[in-house]
Amino acid sequence: MNRLAFSFECQDARCGATLDSAPGTTGLLLVSGGNEVRAGAFNSQARLAAGIARAGFPVFRFDRRGIGDSEGQNRGFLNSRKDIEAALLAFRALAPQVERVVGFGNCDAASALMLNAGAECDALVLSNPWTIENDGDNIPPPAAVRSRYVEKLKNPKELLRLASGQVDLKKLARGLRQASKKQSAPSSLADQMRAGIAGFTGPVRILLAETDRTAQLFDERWDAADTRIRRCAGADHAYSSPQASEWLRAQILEVLRR
Repeated sequence: MNRLAFSFECQDARCGATLDSAPGTTGLLLVSGGNEVRAGAFNSQARLAAGIARAGFPVFRFDRRGIGDSEGQNRGFLNSRKDIEAALLAFRALAPQVERVVGFGNCDAASALMLNAGAECDALVLSNPWTIENDGDNIPPPAAVRSRYVEKLKNPKELLRLASGQVDLKKLARGLRQASKKQSAPSSLADQMRAGIAGFTGPVRILLAETDRTAQLFDERWDAADTRIRRCAGADHAYSSPQASEWLRAQILEVLRR
């Protein structure tokens, strides 16, 4: 595997990119979430790309406009279609043997791929899609709160803390109010994502880290019977544990090998 750093053009802005080369005819387009640079949090995306390339699949990562090594204005994930499509064109130019591209995104990068019906990718791996529209929405969903309280009630130490007055009663009351709700408030963003992905005809896999709030909210707002969903028990948003990281890599490789 060789790692090549270079730039490509997107609407008169130069964007930083990295190609982890490999001989495979299926490649991975790795879309960064939030305002992260293409290396990802704690170099996670760079390590993921290296592992995928060692398995024989080329991986293309990039900074969208206004982020990291890229010029231009940061217009956010809602306006990132041009960035993704330009990156895809650059990927195909640099790795001409690639016939099929799998798009992968975590958090709002997954949402961007959904909103844009895959943005010309051939298959999608969507991790912890972002459905949050305002700060008040960024709280654990009722089902997750109920689950947490059930676990606390099983723990004698937590019961002792409650009996001895070591628990913040105002915080407890807020938690109980949230737990009493049937489900989180609806999200128009989730509805737009649903409409967008409905226009995509290729294979889709949705990955959810079970301890992540973003994933929990998506889970509440999505079809529970969707057979495309896979869940990673105990994983956080970035799949930071060795077990979760390996699970993520295995899920992506499974889609690449189809």
